[in-house]
Amino acid sequence: MQTPASILILICFLLSLVATPAVAVEFAVVGPRAAGMGGAGVAVTTDAYATYWNPAGLAMVKSLDIRIQGTSQGTDRLGIANALDDLNDFNTNDTSPANQAKAQNIANEINRAGATISAVGAAGLYVKGHFGDHAFGFNVSDVATSGAFVSTPLQVTTSGGQTNLSGQMALRGLEARQAAFSYAYAFADKRFSVGVTGKVIQGAAYNTTANLQGGVDPNLLDNFGKAKISTSYGIDLGAMYRPSSWLKFGVVAKDLNQPTFDAPGGLQYKLTPQVRGGVAVNPWSTMTITADMDITSNQTLVPGLKSQVLSLGMEQTILSEFLSFRVGTYKNVQDAGSIFTPTAGLGLRMYSFRLDVAGGYDFDNGGALVSGAVAWTF
Repeated sequence: MQTPASILILICFLLSLVATPAVAVEFAVVGPRAAGMGGAGVAVTTDAYATYWNPAGLAMVKSLDIRIQGTSQGTDRLGIANALDDLNDFNTNDTSPANQAKAQNIANEINRAGATISAVGAAGLYVKGHFGDHAFGFNVSDVATSGAFVSTPLQVTTSGGQTNLSGQMALRGLEARQAAFSYAYAFADKRFSVGVTGKVIQGAAYNTTANLQGGVDPNLLDNFGKAKISTSYGIDLGAMYRPSSWLKFGVVAKDLNQPTFDAPGGLQYKLTPQVRGGVAVNPWSTMTITADMDITSNQTLVPGLKSQVLSLGMEQTILSEFLSFRVGTYKNVQDAGSIFTPTAGLGLRMYSFRLDVAGGYDFDNGGALVSGAVAWTF
């Protein structure tokens, strides 16, 4: 069976966005099913989370779906979080050579190129419904991204009977508080589907600095300051193709219109298109093997750090989805220091109620991924 021209045109359009200079924030993981499978969701998400992952997925399965989820991911690169703890515990009243050497070691750790902290999170309410081959959905959610990096290198000085450590860390963040509305249509006996999501986004942008001082808790979370609020809108497009019962492909392009938000200090955070593709294989009806890859290389709020994530995952359900077991891994292929991070998740279904949890841990950078959700599916 030949692929309809409309699908080919859409896929070619999405792939053409690869050439667009990427200054977008990182692609957030939404929902514990995707989180348990290494962050893969473009080709397998057909529930209410498809309003985020790929709106085309809404039309592939007829269901009424209501979900509430929260997902958070943090990455500590080169152990800077431990170095900041050492800075907090540093004794400034000791001017001995040994303590001055300790101060310099702390400064060297914090000042290392690539020593940064970043975090991505999402939470909200997601709803899906259908009418024949037409499907619709909406979500009210907050997708937040942040980054912290040294803007003024730490210096060690000795005066007045004290050993002083001082510098500054830049803090950037963006909350995309959005109301998103999706529509999808399936045709050719659900072999193909296309979907679109329109989003009204209130951007809460942060841009400030925190003083780093020996013996003082930097308390980064409380130093982000007051956000600058601006409003924009976003458009996402997606497509799914199922050539057989055991194979499915998906592609999504997010923020095609490049929504822009004002930040303190005259900065602007622009979300340029993020394109991600995925494939899913079902060796048998209860097993799913899936993979996602960011086609675009996305900038982050940390200068010089890009995000292009490869995600791999697997799910096995038993007893008519009473239990779902998930494992996976992910890696930022643009970050030379990153490793494949393992993930795992568990789902429990009782009648229409679902409870899902997932987590992952980066044993190299000390990063973590956690997710939890409740859902009702009819």
